[in-house]
Amino acid sequence: MATTEKPVLSKYRDRMDKAVGALKEEFGSLRTGRASASLLDQINVDAYGSSMPINQVGAISVPEPRMITVNVWDRGLVVSVEKAIRSSGLGLNPVVDGQNLRIPIPPLTEERRKELAKIAAKYAEQQRVAVRNIRRDANDDLKKAEKDHVINQDEHKKLEGEVQKLTDEAIKRIDEALKAKEQEIMHV
Repeated sequence: MATTEKPVLSKYRDRMDKAVGALKEEFGSLRTGRASASLLDQINVDAYGSSMPINQVGAISVPEPRMITVNVWDRGLVVSVEKAIRSSGLGLNPVVDGQNLRIPIPPLTEERRKELAKIAAKYAEQQRVAVRNIRRDANDDLKKAEKDHVINQDEHKKLEGEVQKLTDEAIKRIDEALKAKEQEIMHV
């Protein structure tokens, strides 16, 4: 039979930090009206018989606030890259110029801003759920450790309080990130 170890809170803190980091990554791919190379991170291109991230077939740069350029390394992939960007659902229309694609970032409409704010809120809620699942895992581990007499009831209650504190901090950081992203999206 496997022996139960004393629960280590840093393990759960790291998992919660990763959930907050994942949220910030997802927010990076939301369009806010300003050009950002991370905007194209989610796009995959059909190249050489497989699907590859766009940054593996060309160099992405942001020469000006409302323009992204993609310098495609292989001339034969220019059409595939253009097609991937058009069909990405980001509302971008690249202009082909030899092996370069210029992608102007159009200003966002009020309706699209509200839509993006809802998407951001959905991403935040997914990460809140992930943090709560981590809290549940931690509490389950604490119960098991107490049942197996690795920790006593007082330690269990103390550690449970610390897990709740970690959870509250992580959810507060998620809410702050969401508020900042919503302000960025709604800023005209």
